[in-house]
Amino acid sequence: MRNFKIVLQYEGTRFQGWQRQDSTDNTIQGKLEAILSKMTGHQVQVDGSGRTDAGVHAYGQVANFHIETEKSAAEVMDYLNQFLPEDIRVIQINEASERFHSRLNAVGKTYRYRIWNSTTPTVFERRYVYEVAEKLNLEEMKRAASYLIGKHDFKAFTSNKRSKKSTVRTIEEIRIEQQGNEVVLHYVGDGFLYHMVRILTGTLIEVGLGQRSADSMERLLQSGKREDAGMLVPAKGLALMEVRY
Repeated sequence: MRNFKIVLQYEGTRFQGWQRQDSTDNTIQGKLEAILSKMTGHQVQVDGSGRTDAGVHAYGQVANFHIETEKSAAEVMDYLNQFLPEDIRVIQINEASERFHSRLNAVGKTYRYRIWNSTTPTVFERRYVYEVAEKLNLEEMKRAASYLIGKHDFKAFTSNKRSKKSTVRTIEEIRIEQQGNEVVLHYVGDGFLYHMVRILTGTLIEVGLGQRSADSMERLLQSGKREDAGMLVPAKGLALMEVRY
């Protein structure tokens, strides 16, 4: 079988996340697998670099799949884009080595979270931003973010309490920028836990609103208690931007 690596984009608003589900066919993985299985005549499993939640968007999700086909990589990409819904598109494809795995071989990811920080609602960006009317103190948010850089146990920043896997991750950068009425947070790290970026963002927003101190980040990392961290912000403001190998 040939192994193909794809880079895809999707607007996650109407999908039930990345992961295939028995209860619905409305997932990114499910759509890809159905089309590829029809194209090849055999069951195809598509492995993604990670599972984005319902409502999360992607500019650079990576996936791979093994198929029996005589089509060229370009023809496989054309076939996918012909039958995928318009809010999912494959933007790059290449044939990979037999052992390449989009999740297991990933060494880092970049996520972006968009906040609309204005008392005036936004009409055209409402599906892609979290609206916070009260002015955010960006300098305090940046100071709080500085405590999170490096290798830490981020147990307090995940909703998955049952997992026995390590919650230690390394964050290389948290960049916070003001772009007009938008506050944009960029997260770069070796990997992120379930809901981690959304909880980090909610916690930093609470710092920006004066509801907690920047110094409290140290105590959060030490406590490891989810209830001590901030709110889980909506999925719609989050996008997976890049996966590194």
